[in-house]
Amino acid sequence: MALLFAPAAAREIERMPKADRDRLMQALQAVADEPSRRLPFVTEMAGRPGEWRLRKGNWRAIFRVEQQDVVVLLVGHRREIYR
Repeated sequence: MALLFAPAAAREIERMPKADRDRLMQALQAVADEPSRRLPFVTEMAGRPGEWRLRKGNWRAIFRVEQQDVVVLLVGHRREIYR
């Protein structure tokens, strides 16, 4: 599966510290490789059907699985992502 980013998510990933960015990208790639597998750091969003949250350290990524792609909608620090 392909890993696609919304423009806002791509901008935020570029601003992240390199170590955090690498860890988050590795986790997103694991989801893209096997989207049907339930990973311990991925949970479904409450009140937002079809959207999932990936948690790595203090960083979060909100994504959706569409046909053959994983589309990352938002990326941000845990204190800012849900606002």
